[in-house]
Amino acid sequence: MRRRITIAMVSVLAIALALTTLGSLVLVHRAATSSTEDELTGEAYAIASGIDSASTHPRLDTRAALRLLARVGNFADVELLVLTPSGTFLPGLPAPFSPANVDTPAIEADRAVSGNVGQIVFSAVPLSLDARARSAFGGIPPADLPVLFVARRVPSPVSGSAYFALVALGALVVATIVAAFLGGRISSPLTRAVDTTTAIASGDLSARVEVSPGDYPELAALARSINAMGDSLVEAKGLERQFLMSVSHDLRTPLTAIRGYAEAIADGASDDPAAAAAVIIEASARLERLVQDLLDLARLDAKRFSLEIRGTDAVEVARSVVQRFSPKARALHVSLDGTLPDSPVEVRADPDRLAQVISNLLENALDFASSRVLVGVGAAETHCAIWVDDDGPGIAPEDLSRVFDRHFSADRTSRRAIRSGLGLAIVAELVAAMEGQVRAESPTPSGEGTRMVVWMPRSRPSSPLPPPVALSRGTADP
Repeated sequence: MRRRITIAMVSVLAIALALTTLGSLVLVHRAATSSTEDELTGEAYAIASGIDSASTHPRLDTRAALRLLARVGNFADVELLVLTPSGTFLPGLPAPFSPANVDTPAIEADRAVSGNVGQIVFSAVPLSLDARARSAFGGIPPADLPVLFVARRVPSPVSGSAYFALVALGALVVATIVAAFLGGRISSPLTRAVDTTTAIASGDLSARVEVSPGDYPELAALARSINAMGDSLVEAKGLERQFLMSVSHDLRTPLTAIRGYAEAIADGASDDPAAAAAVIIEASARLERLVQDLLDLARLDAKRFSLEIRGTDAVEVARSVVQRFSPKARALHVSLDGTLPDSPVEVRADPDRLAQVISNLLENALDFASSRVLVGVGAAETHCAIWVDDDGPGIAPEDLSRVFDRHFSADRTSRRAIRSGLGLAIVAELVAAMEGQVRAESPTPSGEGTRMVVWMPRSRPSSPLPPPVALSRGTADP
């Protein structure tokens, strides 16, 4: 990874340098061409100003003087041409120029013109020669226009490319060193993170990413996130182990009772077969309830349960659940009462799932109650509160936020056999699916026991449900 990062960074810089160098050479060439054109035009005017007087000197060959000037003045060419009325230059433009390169109308208008063909720049200046000068140059007809044509080769920008190459090479060397350093700082933490996640995926939950002081903040945050994930996996695995042990114990207890009493009946060792059969039936029912809870949780996790959300009378659902559990409460010598309004309270819920929620809360309350369980329904404008109170031993404050966790089992003493606690986890899942909220309070307003409160929306909520603040008359305040 470090090598790939280094190569990528150096390649980007090399491409940038190449483009910059080429662009600089083009700009330098254009600047040199423009500067040479201006310089050449000025020199052409200076030469033209002396041609008239020089051409009348009896011993001076003006054309020969121009050729000499071309050699010693760093000119590619210096010519005295004649522009005829037909637009033709005599004796002809020097190579590589052609009439198409020269603006003849501008020259005829007595203006100097300039341009270039490749690396060669030219300047053409019209001359005003009198009759003596025209005669000295071989007799230029009055209708023809004498033109001084001067050319010079522009220095090639390639000649200065060695400097650019040297600078680029130095920049690449420095960039390689910097890229290798940065690549190491980036790749090392990523390599450690990959190694750690691979170890965790292989089952080594103790693997952690080492965070170095020199790591970039983003990479250090990534390492801390992976470490936090590892801690969460360790905690989850511990909770899962605890959950499996708890479920195993809850499965073993009724199975042991069923097997023991069944063997006693089979061996004829039971003095009261009817009582033994009753124990077997009770243990079977408990085992069936536990298996059903596990199946419900599996469906909730897989999102394979159905909900029929519609207007539901919470009072009617609560009343029917209380009636259904009244025989069990009497058998346990627990008073089961309902504080329910006389008028219906409609909520948005699945009636069957809402009945399951209240049933699970009632079963939990009956497991821990000493002598009394109370079910209540309270109505507010936007929500409905359904609560179940028991006068049992209560829940420690630090455990209140965890009682709906399927892996958690509160340490509460009771004179009855306690279920695995999966019922409360199912309550939390179902209430959330119906867009409600649930929480535990301990102690209750009476100063003892535990209260489980479910808030259900009376209409679809656009924000989290607030706590109930005003309930119907004749109801208790949860």
